[in-house]
Amino acid sequence: MKLSRPARRANLIVHVAASASWLGLTLGLLALAVTATTTGSAVTVEASVRAMKLFADWLLIPLGFLTLLSGLVLSLGTPWGLARHRWVYTKFWLTLATITATTFALRPGLGPTVTAVSAGGALPDPTDLLMGPIVSLSAYVFMTVISVLKPWGLTRRGQRIRTAARKPVDAEPARQTA
Repeated sequence: MKLSRPARRANLIVHVAASASWLGLTLGLLALAVTATTTGSAVTVEASVRAMKLFADWLLIPLGFLTLLSGLVLSLGTPWGLARHRWVYTKFWLTLATITATTFALRPGLGPTVTAVSAGGALPDPTDLLMGPIVSLSAYVFMTVISVLKPWGLTRRGQRIRTAARKPVDAEPARQTA
């Protein structure tokens, strides 16, 4: 499958916009987590944790899946391929890992925190609030860097495809049989 030039450009715009939004949203979550852990005001802690839960529930997962889907379409519809270049392959698996971690670790951890803070309970452990955004932000910045630099070259599969494309077709004429 090969994308037409307008389709490739449109998908690239969607992918870059979704990826940048995902990174920016995670930076915002980190700012809210830092605010919640450094303030002395229970009202500010509650507002920060509620905002984190709202953003995680309604924006983080859809942006992650939009990034994954647009990246898959780009990789399968262009010569880059999904498993031809190591940087593309690495981005794919890191995207899956961060979506999984967000779905099963970050979001569920915010629910009890909101409930505890709303009930006037103990302030959340700073490590619990900060680790998710820090790890996610690190992964997104790393993926951005490898998207720009495109390091590591071809995978074995990519090398086989490139070698097969360069081999000349046998020049020996076909034999006729009776």
